This record gives sequence, structure tokens and C-alpha cells, in this order.
Amino acid sequence: MLAGIYNIVCEQGTTFVRVITLEYPDPDDPESYIPWDFTDYTARMQIRRTIESSTVMIELTTENDGIEFTNPSVGELTVRMTAEQTADLTSSGVYDLEIISDTDEVSRLIQGNFTLNLEVTR
Repeated sequence: MLAGIYNIVCEQGTTFVRVITLEYPDPDDPESYIPWDFTDYTARMQIRRTIESSTVMIELTTENDGIEFTNPSVGELTVRMTAEQTADLTSSGVYDLEIISDTDEVSRLIQGNFTLNLEVTR
């Protein structure tokens, strides 16, 4: 499976919440889609200044409450950062979001640019 491209815009110093629902084409009916079932999965997402950067600006996971499978049987997950976390970000970058099955199979779901709109009011 190829990762989808989804470019994120985040406002520095604000609470960031994105609800994402993932589906894939039904192999038996190209006109319909099947929701991804996230039951028994974990997830992780990293934002870095560049793909080559060794420094992680922020890491969100199901373990640190940055990602939650809000409705796993219909492919819904929520990515969230607190206002304090987004205030600590200082630049735009790139990210990807991966899921890990209970058998340790890793799949990259989405990736893209992470654009940070800097805060004026502090």
C-alpha cells in the first residue's frame, strides 16, 4: 500500500486536532471503499524539519496520547497536540504517520508537509 499525501497546516500556540478516517478501494467493487480496521493496532507520527534531519521536532503516539483510535472498526483516528506542544514548535517540516499491527507489521498511512503558521499573540 502506498501512503497517501496529506499536507497539514498547524497554528502555533493553539490546540491541534485532526480526525482522520482511512479507507481503501474494495477489490471486488472499484466504485466503493472499505474502512481500515485499526483494532489491535498502535500508531506513531514524527515531525522533522527535513526528511534527512536526525532531530525529531515532536513525536505523537498511541502510547503518549498524541494519537487515539477514536473509532477503530471504521478506520477513524484522532491526532492531537496541546497548545503548549504547538507553542514549542518553531518551524515547518515534514511528517509521516505509521500504524503497527499486533504482529509488528508497520504500514505508513499518510505523509506530507507540515506547515506551521507562527503565532503573533503570546
